[in-house]
Amino acid sequence: MKSAVIVFPGSNCDRDAKTVLAATGLAPQMVWHGDSELPKVDLVMLPGGFSYGDYLRSGAMAAKSTIMREVIKHANAGGKVLGVCNGFQVLTESGLLPGILLRNQNLKFLCKEVFLRVENISTPFTKKYSKGQVINVPIAHHDGNYFADADMLKKLDDNAQVAFRYCDSAGSVSAATNPNGSQQNIAGIFNEKKNVLGMMPHPERHAEALLGGTDGAAIFESLLAA
Repeated sequence: MKSAVIVFPGSNCDRDAKTVLAATGLAPQMVWHGDSELPKVDLVMLPGGFSYGDYLRSGAMAAKSTIMREVIKHANAGGKVLGVCNGFQVLTESGLLPGILLRNQNLKFLCKEVFLRVENISTPFTKKYSKGQVINVPIAHHDGNYFADADMLKKLDDNAQVAFRYCDSAGSVSAATNPNGSQQNIAGIFNEKKNVLGMMPHPERHAEALLGGTDGAAIFESLLAA
């Protein structure tokens, strides 16, 4: 399986993404945002960071970059796309995922480890997890407050498009376990076809023991198995 990591001005997790993809056997290539062609790959990863300094809205300018036209074509053709943190913001701004990421409810940058409950394991990104499994993954964001209208939230639930929810160590979901104000504690979602995943937490930062945890590794192992 081959992959590509898109590098935007202000990306700061692109090398982390490359390291984890390479260690998992996903053969990553680095692709500059201004490139007009996407290599023939199975997976495209949009990494975390602050593309274009988060001007206008987080991810808004990156969503209009030249390479995103090819990423959208890749996704529409069934290719897999993973957007993490700023990458999730780019996916919503580009229309590949519904909803939007707003400022955190407390208007402060958050950088800590959180618990997530795995909601759907019938996807290429999550098949190595078990249903309802609680995992520990870091967050580092200022605009991670997921918002969608009531109809879209119902659609996400009906179509099993919610990938992860913020929870406690026992898997309980409540306002107390919601770090940023996201509706329904949503931490990550899929598109309808389940070939695009956007998530605010950083699985690449907990993908090897030296980094303090390995709970995020199963996402990349799932992609390899798929």
